Amino acid sequence: MKTILLLICSNIFMTIAWYGHLKYRRAPLLTVIVLSWMIAFAEYCFQVPANRIGYGEFTAFQLKIIQEVITLFVFLIFARWYLGESLKWNHGVSFLFLLGAVTFAFWGKL
Repeated sequence: MKTILLLICSNIFMTIAWYGHLKYRRAPLLTVIVLSWMIAFAEYCFQVPANRIGYGEFTAFQLKIIQEVITLFVFLIFARWYLGESLKWNHGVSFLFLLGAVTFAFWGKL
């Protein structure tokens, strides 16, 4: 559970670093890059321990798949709340396919 919580924290920072600047398109690109890297440092402070702690309980492939699904959940909330975008039907179907991939990746542990 600790790994999952750290990955959630990591992905919150990652999403802000990668997409938060989209509301500020007039900001100078260099400024945005530097600020994004500063935020990304916080992401690494959660991501690296999450992988270190989780490896062994999960394989590296499983850790990556967990991280991607968490990324999608975090991004879904962020895009709706912060960017004001809505989820379209094809995005929802794509998301379901990814959840199917997760199920398949963990099939041996079910």
